[in-house]
Amino acid sequence: MKATQMFGAFVAATTLFSAEVLASEVLPSSGDAFTAYSEVENWTIYSDATTGTCLAERADGEGNVLQMGLTKDHGYGYIGVFTTADVKIKSKQDVSIAIDGSVFTGESHGIKSKKLVGDYKGGYILANNPDFIKAIEEGHELVAFPQKTGAFVVDLSGTKRAIEETRKCNMETSG
Repeated sequence: MKATQMFGAFVAATTLFSAEVLASEVLPSSGDAFTAYSEVENWTIYSDATTGTCLAERADGEGNVLQMGLTKDHGYGYIGVFTTADVKIKSKQDVSIAIDGSVFTGESHGIKSKKLVGDYKGGYILANNPDFIKAIEEGHELVAFPQKTGAFVVDLSGTKRAIEETRKCNMETSG
C-alpha cells in the first residue's frame, strides 16, 4: 500500500470516543512554548509551558508525524497523525480502529497542524476510554479501518515507554 493511502486511511481515524472537545482545544497552539524534555527510543518528548502539558512525537520513514499527549484540561488523551502528502481529510466521519484485535469506534475530525513546520494536515484521536489508552500503551500494532479495503497497520513500538516518559513530564510540568 502506498504511504499516501496508508496515511489517508489513518487520518480519517482521528477523534475516537466522540469527545465534545474542539480541535482547537486539543492542538498545541503555534505560539506555545515547547521545550525538548527527553528522547525515548524513536520518540521525542516535548514540554509545553503554555498549556502545562507534554506530548510525545515521532516521524516515520515517510515523513508522517505521530503525536501523543493530553488535552489542556488533562481530561482526554490524544494521538495525532500528520502528513504533508496530498490527502483529502474530511472534517468529520465515523471510524473504526483495531489494536491487537480489539476494535474501537468513534468520530474523526480533520485539522491542519499549528505546531508542525510545513503544510502538515491530519487529525487527533481523542480518548478517555482506559481500555483504548491501555491498548495503545501495550499494543503491538494498530489497524486503521479493519473492516474496509484500504486498511493498514501502524507499528506501536516504543509507545509504552513514550507514554511513561510523557506522564513523567506531565507530572513535572503541571505540578
